[in-house]
Amino acid sequence: MTSKLIFACVLIFIGHVLSWYATFSQFVWDWCRDNVILMPLLFSIPIGYLFTYGMKFAVQEMDEVWGPRLLGFGISYLVFPFLTYYYFNESMFSPKTLTCILLSFVIVAIQVFWK
Repeated sequence: MTSKLIFACVLIFIGHVLSWYATFSQFVWDWCRDNVILMPLLFSIPIGYLFTYGMKFAVQEMDEVWGPRLLGFGISYLVFPFLTYYYFNESMFSPKTLTCILLSFVIVAIQVFWK
Protein backbone atom coordinates (compact mmCIF):
# COMPACT_ATOMS: atom_id res chain seq x y z
CA MET A 1 0.00 0.00 0.00
CA THR A 2 1.46 3.32 -1.07
CA SER A 3 1.59 6.46 1.04
CA LYS A 4 -0.82 8.13 -1.40
CA LEU A 5 -3.39 5.37 -0.89
CA ILE A 6 -2.95 5.59 2.88
CA PHE A 7 -3.52 9.35 2.63
CA ALA A 8 -6.64 8.72 0.52
CA CYS A 9 -7.95 6.32 3.19
CA VAL A 10 -7.30 8.90 5.91
CA LEU A 11 -9.18 11.59 3.98
CA ILE A 12 -12.11 9.26 3.33
CA PHE A 13 -12.11 8.15 6.99
CA ILE A 14 -12.22 11.76 8.23
CA GLY A 15 -14.97 12.51 5.69
CA HIS A 16 -17.08 9.67 7.10
CA VAL A 17 -16.46 10.80 10.68
CA LEU A 18 -17.56 14.34 9.83
CA SER A 19 -20.56 12.98 7.91
CA TRP A 20 -21.60 11.04 10.99
CA TYR A 21 -21.41 14.18 13.12
CA ALA A 22 -23.23 16.25 10.49
CA THR A 23 -26.08 13.75 10.45
CA PHE A 24 -26.37 12.54 14.05
CA SER A 25 -25.19 15.50 16.16
CA GLN A 26 -28.78 16.72 16.27
CA PHE A 27 -29.58 13.72 18.48
CA VAL A 28 -26.57 14.24 20.77
CA TRP A 29 -26.32 17.96 21.50
CA ASP A 30 -29.04 20.55 22.02
CA TRP A 31 -27.15 23.22 20.07
CA CYS A 32 -27.07 21.01 16.98
CA ARG A 33 -30.75 20.12 17.38
CA ASP A 34 -31.60 23.82 17.65
CA ASN A 35 -29.45 24.69 14.61
CA VAL A 36 -30.26 21.77 12.34
CA ILE A 37 -30.38 24.05 9.27
CA LEU A 38 -26.92 25.41 10.03
CA MET A 39 -25.29 21.98 10.40
CA PRO A 40 -25.12 21.11 6.67
CA LEU A 41 -23.74 24.56 5.93
CA LEU A 42 -20.93 24.04 8.43
CA PHE A 43 -20.05 20.51 7.38
CA SER A 44 -20.76 20.22 3.65
CA ILE A 45 -17.74 22.01 2.21
CA PRO A 46 -15.10 20.27 4.36
CA ILE A 47 -16.78 16.90 3.82
CA GLY A 48 -17.01 17.52 0.08
CA TYR A 49 -13.31 18.30 -0.18
CA LEU A 50 -12.32 15.32 1.97
CA PHE A 51 -14.28 12.89 -0.21
CA THR A 52 -13.32 14.55 -3.48
CA TYR A 53 -9.59 14.45 -2.78
CA GLY A 54 -9.73 11.10 -1.01
CA MET A 55 -11.36 9.53 -4.05
CA LYS A 56 -9.07 11.41 -6.44
CA PHE A 57 -5.96 9.97 -4.77
CA ALA A 58 -7.51 6.50 -4.43
CA VAL A 59 -8.46 6.39 -8.12
CA GLN A 60 -4.98 7.56 -9.11
CA GLU A 61 -3.39 4.79 -7.06
CA MET A 62 -5.84 2.01 -7.88
CA ASP A 63 -6.36 3.02 -11.53
CA GLU A 64 -10.09 2.26 -11.35
CA VAL A 65 -13.24 3.74 -9.80
CA TRP A 66 -14.92 0.61 -8.41
CA GLY A 67 -12.08 -0.14 -6.01
CA PRO A 68 -12.14 3.29 -4.36
CA ARG A 69 -15.95 3.20 -4.20
CA LEU A 70 -15.90 -0.10 -2.31
CA LEU A 71 -12.99 1.11 -0.20
CA GLY A 72 -15.07 4.16 0.81
CA PHE A 73 -18.02 1.91 1.65
CA GLY A 74 -15.86 -0.33 3.81
CA ILE A 75 -14.33 2.61 5.64
CA SER A 76 -17.78 4.07 6.30
CA TYR A 77 -18.88 0.86 7.95
CA LEU A 78 -15.81 0.96 10.17
CA VAL A 79 -16.73 4.48 11.36
CA PHE A 80 -20.49 4.23 11.92
CA PRO A 81 -20.69 1.37 14.46
CA PHE A 82 -18.05 2.80 16.76
CA LEU A 83 -19.45 6.35 16.86
CA THR A 84 -22.99 5.03 17.21
CA TYR A 85 -21.99 2.80 20.11
CA TYR A 86 -20.06 5.61 21.80
CA TYR A 87 -22.83 8.21 21.60
CA PHE A 88 -26.01 6.11 21.60
CA ASN A 89 -24.86 2.96 23.36
CA GLU A 90 -26.36 0.93 20.53
CA SER A 91 -24.48 -2.31 20.54
CA MET A 92 -22.49 -3.31 17.52
CA PHE A 93 -22.08 -6.78 18.99
CA SER A 94 -25.13 -8.43 17.48
CA PRO A 95 -24.28 -11.28 15.12
CA LYS A 96 -25.60 -9.33 12.13
CA THR A 97 -23.61 -6.17 12.88
CA LEU A 98 -20.42 -8.08 13.69
CA THR A 99 -20.72 -9.95 10.39
CA CYS A 100 -21.12 -6.65 8.53
CA ILE A 101 -18.10 -5.15 10.30
CA LEU A 102 -16.04 -8.22 9.43
CA LEU A 103 -17.16 -7.98 5.81
CA SER A 104 -16.16 -4.29 5.79
CA PHE A 105 -12.66 -5.23 6.90
CA VAL A 106 -12.57 -7.87 4.16
CA ILE A 107 -13.77 -5.36 1.52
CA VAL A 108 -11.11 -2.83 2.55
CA ALA A 109 -8.40 -5.50 2.58
CA ILE A 110 -9.40 -6.79 -0.87
CA GLN A 111 -9.38 -3.29 -2.36
CA VAL A 112 -6.06 -2.33 -0.78
CA PHE A 113 -4.02 -5.53 -1.10
CA TRP A 114 -5.45 -7.39 -4.12
CA LYS A 115 -3.80 -6.05 -7.27
